[in-house]
Amino acid sequence: MKAPGWVTNGFVAAAILLFAAPAGAETNPTQQTYQWLNLFGDVFEQIKQKYVEQVTDKDLIEAAVNGMLSSLDPHSTYLNADNFKNIQVDTRGEFGGLGIEVTQENGFVRVISPIFDTPAERAGLKPGDFITHLDGQAVRGLSLTEAVEKMRGPVDTDITLTIVRKGETAPFEITVTRDVIKIQSVRFRTEGNVGYVRITTFNEQTDAGLKRALRELTRQLDGKMDGVVMDLRNNPGGLLDQAITVADAFLEKGEIVSTRARNPQDASRHNARAGDLINGLPLVVLINDGSASASEIVAGALQDHRRAIVVGTRSFGKGSVQTIIPMQSAVALKLTTARYYTPSGRSIQEVGITPDIVVPQARIEDVQSVENRLSESELRGALRNEDSENTDATGDESDAAQLAAQDLAERDYQLSRALDLVRGIALYATRSGG
Repeated sequence: MKAPGWVTNGFVAAAILLFAAPAGAETNPTQQTYQWLNLFGDVFEQIKQKYVEQVTDKDLIEAAVNGMLSSLDPHSTYLNADNFKNIQVDTRGEFGGLGIEVTQENGFVRVISPIFDTPAERAGLKPGDFITHLDGQAVRGLSLTEAVEKMRGPVDTDITLTIVRKGETAPFEITVTRDVIKIQSVRFRTEGNVGYVRITTFNEQTDAGLKRALRELTRQLDGKMDGVVMDLRNNPGGLLDQAITVADAFLEKGEIVSTRARNPQDASRHNARAGDLINGLPLVVLINDGSASASEIVAGALQDHRRAIVVGTRSFGKGSVQTIIPMQSAVALKLTTARYYTPSGRSIQEVGITPDIVVPQARIEDVQSVENRLSESELRGALRNEDSENTDATGDESDAAQLAAQDLAERDYQLSRALDLVRGIALYATRSGG
């Protein structure tokens, strides 16, 4: 019996634009509500009888609900049966489409982040891009749900997106081929003696994936790991409970995140349990403007507890919690129900997480010395090192490491700096006996 009340209220948003408030609307609040509901019924009947084209009851009511929810904030939306099914599939880590996390801003679709190794990323979409047209159709006037529906479709079909990008003088088009998006939410590798873990999204697989990654990195490095870089760049978020578990993996105690709803009794606090999976080794977290929601929860918790050094650029700034509320007829609401706060009580809504060390992504170029300076070893008659064989061998290894580091810096400057930071902390700890 709850659904009709939500539905009728949805039409009110449109109705207010067409009619003045009913007579006596400023009297009793309950009476005022019934008067608005009567207005809803009147508008509904007028549209059904006199609109220039025939419209189904279902379309009218769903449009009313969409209007109500979209007027609240960019993340509250109505999920019809197909959308509800899709979002359930999304959180399990596999879905069809472009591989892009979006929000709505000023009537346009704004890219929060392309998901790693998906058609959207390969096509060159970037955080902050605005999508103004889909296959030539303007997105203004569409709800976010409707725009997402149009971006999804059969595998191997193309869609052309019109993009407005900061720094570009004119809009341009990108054609993306739809595919089945299988998200392996955790990827890892070694970088010398440093473990590198990239989390692309927070879905049901993330907790198990992180634990598996840390076990395998420890095994590969034979217990000689200097520390870990956790890369949350362009991670659009996902499941709150998975973000809590990831932060908990590196914390021994303390609050991870708190949520505050309209009703004080609905507030919640989530605390860490004892057990740091890397036993206090140095930890650096990489973020950028594509890191949102659950990513910001993890970065903020580890930053507030001084368990990690956060490196990169300021995050997206989504500090709200959405709850999926199933309704009748296999539909649902995605409704913003709370704000979340980091352990120190910070809200990151609109402001994001500011890194401890700001490192913009940059392009590194090798600058040759104009003086072509020689080293000591190249001078005529220079004294030889008494331990020359060992020195030569060490020099070869050092040169190889230097070339590898230079190559990484050219490909990913932020990651290169994060790795240097972990190695520096580990070296300091070793020399100071810590």
